[in-house]
Amino acid sequence: MAMAACLVWGGPKPLPPLRSIGDPFKDVRFDGMPALQTFTARDGTPLAYRRYDPAGQGNGRGSVMLVHGSSGNSNSVHPLAQSFLEAGYTVYAFDIRGHGQSGVKGQVGYIGQLDDDLEDFVGAAQPARPRTLLGFSSGGGFALRVAGSPRGAQFDNFLFMAPYIHYKAMTNRSGASAAWASVGLARLVSLVLLNRVGVPTFNDLPVLNFAVAENPKADLVRQYSYALAVSFQPPDGYRAAIRSIARPAEVMAGADDELFFADQYRPLLDEAGRPDIPVTVVPATGHISLTLSPAGRAAAVAAVQRMDAPFELAWAACPVPWRSTAPGAAHTCFCVPPPARSST
Repeated sequence: MAMAACLVWGGPKPLPPLRSIGDPFKDVRFDGMPALQTFTARDGTPLAYRRYDPAGQGNGRGSVMLVHGSSGNSNSVHPLAQSFLEAGYTVYAFDIRGHGQSGVKGQVGYIGQLDDDLEDFVGAAQPARPRTLLGFSSGGGFALRVAGSPRGAQFDNFLFMAPYIHYKAMTNRSGASAAWASVGLARLVSLVLLNRVGVPTFNDLPVLNFAVAENPKADLVRQYSYALAVSFQPPDGYRAAIRSIARPAEVMAGADDELFFADQYRPLLDEAGRPDIPVTVVPATGHISLTLSPAGRAAAVAAVQRMDAPFELAWAACPVPWRSTAPGAAHTCFCVPPPARSST
């Protein structure tokens, strides 16, 4: 009876809009934003994304895939996408399932479905290499989830911008995070216990409410189901996930981030055994402005260019007829000599 009561009445409370999250977008211009396209996921659902193509450069310098933060959609990373486009990259900006025009808002079909969706996208679109998966905020946590799993091999680099790590992580400002997301703790705990014994029946119940304003044009998500909340973040064993990252990766944060402690990413990575993963702290920059400000966007482009450098050097040294971007060629000049001509 107690668990049933928690499931029914233990949901998240509504929150007033958090101005530090919403206000920075008031001055953003969305002209030049490409139309939405779709790919079909393995369950038959059309999922939306935007593709930015560098003019006259084919696949350009490679590709960058952008994962928005909690409640958002592909619109919210448009300024960042433009910066990468101007630097010569092909850019893909997703409406992650449960957001924007992808599926039912606030819902996924099962825990881990977002990982499957990303794999389906890469298989369908075959983004140019080198491939970078870039995630912001909760999207950064999702990118970390992917990077620390076997599916990280689909990508050549990872950039985590102000990533959400875990509610117990040293980077988390608990008070500020509570102002952005209300957690239905009683319901959440009940669902955790049910899933531990193999009962996912109620995973569609909402466990998070976000402090977003009513704005139909913004197309924001107000609630996350348990399944979406768990899918769009690192695993509870986030330290092990960080240790398992096998591709080049960097972390960025704004010095004035309102939700996370920017100066705690470095010790967190060190504690997880990854002192080799660089951390860039952008001065005079907040959480949302990390993806909107010229300084934040320039730092993101510079980080990807640094990670791409070994790939580009090897590629330049490879004779043009021998070049291959076959799967597995990440950060390697995959030189394939042409077959010898017959002497006859």
